[in-house]
Amino acid sequence: MAHDDDTPVFVISVAAELAGMHAQTLRQYDRLGLVSPSRTRGGGRRYSSRDVALLREVQRLSQEGVSLAGIQRILDLENHVAALQSRVHELTQERDAAQAALSTAARVFAVGPQGEVVTVRPGQRPPRPLASQALVVWRPNRPARPQRPTGA
Repeated sequence: MAHDDDTPVFVISVAAELAGMHAQTLRQYDRLGLVSPSRTRGGGRRYSSRDVALLREVQRLSQEGVSLAGIQRILDLENHVAALQSRVHELTQERDAAQAALSTAARVFAVGPQGEVVTVRPGQRPPRPLASQALVVWRPNRPARPQRPTGA
């Protein structure tokens, strides 16, 4: 059976040895909420590979002189940044999917034969009206002549 980094498999003594700490230190970190291992039905702590890596990070920060409250704040901020990065990734995927959907289903609007708005595919023209038989006379720069009444 394969285990991922989040599978709680290590008892406290093994996790303490892997992290290079005393088991009592792990209990203190658990009480403070720095590292919260899973619990068995009987209440025993079970640490995952991710928990052990986090214990090592807490130890490194502590050795650099960061207080436990400071370490807690750093871990909280790192978790917040990871959550925000995940959300940005989700939104980027949604945006890309929406853009792809729009580009494949793009609509173009044009004027139809009777002056109505019609939808056509990109690169197409609307249908042309049938050729008209009407005659239009255009006389540029000529004033219109008044018509004389007939029969008067």
